[in-house]
Amino acid sequence: MTDDTVVALRQPGETDDPLTEILRSGARQLLAQAVEAEIAAVLAEHEHLTTVDGRRRLVRHGHGPEREILTGIGPVPVRRPKVRDRGADGEDRIRFTSAILPRFARRTRSIDAVLPTLYLRGLSSGDFQDALEALLGKEATGLSPQVISRLKTEWQADYERWRKRDLTARQYVYIWADGVYLQGRLEDEKQCILVIIGATPEGRKELVGFQAGFRESTQSWRELLNDIKGRGLAQGPKLAVGDGALGFWKALDEVFPGARHQRCWVHKTANVLNKLPKSRQKAAKEDLHAIWMADGRTEAEAAMDTFEAKYGAKYPQAVGCLMKYRHALLAFYDFPAEHWQHVRTSNPIESVFATVRHRTVRTKGCLSHKTALAMVFKLVTEASKTWRRLSGNNRLPQVIKGVRFRDGIQVKDADHSAAA
Repeated sequence: MTDDTVVALRQPGETDDPLTEILRSGARQLLAQAVEAEIAAVLAEHEHLTTVDGRRRLVRHGHGPEREILTGIGPVPVRRPKVRDRGADGEDRIRFTSAILPRFARRTRSIDAVLPTLYLRGLSSGDFQDALEALLGKEATGLSPQVISRLKTEWQADYERWRKRDLTARQYVYIWADGVYLQGRLEDEKQCILVIIGATPEGRKELVGFQAGFRESTQSWRELLNDIKGRGLAQGPKLAVGDGALGFWKALDEVFPGARHQRCWVHKTANVLNKLPKSRQKAAKEDLHAIWMADGRTEAEAAMDTFEAKYGAKYPQAVGCLMKYRHALLAFYDFPAEHWQHVRTSNPIESVFATVRHRTVRTKGCLSHKTALAMVFKLVTEASKTWRRLSGNNRLPQVIKGVRFRDGIQVKDADHSAAA
């Protein structure tokens, strides 16, 4: 008998990728081991339970049907193990629900997280399948335009639920505020999304406020702050950080009158340099850096006076821009030095939304304002999972209690009495 000479032809779009196949095989084995360990722990936890005839009440009961989970390395086939409770029925029955492999999961969370990103890059619903097939392989399924539309609806519902959450038990020591501008499909005017991030007494950063507004007007900020207060946030922050948007500061004084103001040094530096010729900007930037990096308020004020004397005669607008909110620029000296790197600028918002701004360049061609708001909210909530805690978080309870700090150092009772 002669050898078979039939050669399989390569199908269009098909590629040989043994490395990916090895990764998928390894992922399947690791997943199976993890779920088996999970179910073994459940069985061990309930091994003391027995039926009336002395048998173990909770036992293995085979596997569910095989299904594919769409992951970052393509679809991975899985089978979910099952357990059987032989001693109870109805609500008393013990059920096994895997935290690793949810019952109806079809995609990993990383895939769901990338979908808003693709939307903000300008991809339409009908193009998702082709794009993800190129990334994950031809077997990638389950992301039809109908599925994407349903996910968009779910994201918008998540946003609406988040907006109505109760804040009675919440407290924020510091808040950062800024506005992010987006331009939706077939709309001439850019939409401003008002954003507030807060620092909890434990030092964690949380998204506090997020809603559309009319530019950065006082009325828009007032509505957002009143909404936050109306949902239970009775106590305002000790310090608010933001740029020179006057609307926010006026609204803050009305809603939370006890909050201190800290103007962002990054924004202030850019505004001052814009009023100087390019030939002087490099030196001026170093002079400005010497102000907000000074060890104490006295040194910072002296550096400000030096800046005024150096540039005041020729560039009064630049100096006026710096001196206009002199007190608010140096407010951080009355707070712990460990927190200065966080409260001197609005970087906690800027660093998050730098990527969002980059990704929304093409939103005019694919998103309405409502959809863009939900997509950006989804991106921010995903980014919030990696936000770093504040340095020196053990100082935050002192700030809440009203402990005084001078040049970042706690003022002792003896020092306070001597100063008085």
